[in-house]
Amino acid sequence: MEIRPHRIIKRKKTKVINVGNIKVGGNSPISVQSMTNSLTTDINETIKQIKALEEAGADIVRVSCPDQDSTLALKKIVKEVQAPLVADIHFHYKRAIEAAKMGASCLRINPGNIGNQERVIEVIKAAKDNNCSIRIGVNAGSLDKNLLEKYKEPCPEALVESAEYNIKLFEDNDFFNFKISVKSSDIFLTVKAYKKLSEICDYPLHLGVTEAGGLLTGSIKSSIGIGQLLMDGIGDTIRVSLSSDPVDEVKAGFEILKSLGIRSRGVNIISCPSCARQAFPVIETVKELEKKLAHIKKPINLSIIGCVVNGPGEAAQTEIGLTGGGHDSNLLYLSGVPHTKVPNSKIIDKIVELVENKVKEEN
Repeated sequence: MEIRPHRIIKRKKTKVINVGNIKVGGNSPISVQSMTNSLTTDINETIKQIKALEEAGADIVRVSCPDQDSTLALKKIVKEVQAPLVADIHFHYKRAIEAAKMGASCLRINPGNIGNQERVIEVIKAAKDNNCSIRIGVNAGSLDKNLLEKYKEPCPEALVESAEYNIKLFEDNDFFNFKISVKSSDIFLTVKAYKKLSEICDYPLHLGVTEAGGLLTGSIKSSIGIGQLLMDGIGDTIRVSLSSDPVDEVKAGFEILKSLGIRSRGVNIISCPSCARQAFPVIETVKELEKKLAHIKKPINLSIIGCVVNGPGEAAQTEIGLTGGGHDSNLLYLSGVPHTKVPNSKIIDKIVELVENKVKEEN
């Protein structure tokens, strides 16, 4: 995707940490995360889900570790997958210690749930001993009771104060390989909290709108919240939280990054909403192309426009373009140059062929 000067985002320079072999922060690419929803004790199903997420492009995958059997299962799982794994620790600090020993690349702990300072210090020691990073995961739904008493309700100041307290605790114990999140299901609260936190620290930030909802509603809420922050140069890794297939989270994450010209993966389809002028069934064509081109990983821009009003202009800026024409004769463009005419019945096969050939040529 061409990045025009007015689209360049000035990203805040943060510290660089390691999550396994993935660097988070600094000039490192903004990574995309998701989380398995299988029982971690179901090792085969969890591995299957992780591999599906890897195939979709996930850089980092989180797995739930609510009990000892789950943390022990990590030892087998990490050997079968490529993506670094984050162990999601619910309440018990011992699960974090076990997960670090079993090969987790990162531990996600919630300061409001993990317990007193001594327990957090034990987790820090385990992370140090096992070359493991940590995410300080502050959440509006599980703030420390003292902060709730002080502020009466979740607010940006409460989330940031929780993060500040734990940053100091980590630093005082000579641990700096950590990232932070201050999530809420409320977009305004989330955005304000991250902006405040970004002003006072330079540790990498994990962005997300927690419990965002289903595929459509959750993607929209996440796009608004995460997108605002990314446009302001805030954020080093993202997770789109959806009540949907975890693979959808990865797809949505890349769409957010792609829309902002930050990262591209796969075919980017620019298409019109269709109207009475359309010379071929635009909506059905785009749906079918999305399915048939889902396996493409290389970034390619493809325009599918139903008529000549905007078609040639969009085709001039994409690698492959289709403009609807009259009498069942539509025009295909390659890099903005007219290439060949194609009837409606051949559109799908011809475009898939052109995209796949382009990928082969450039490999």
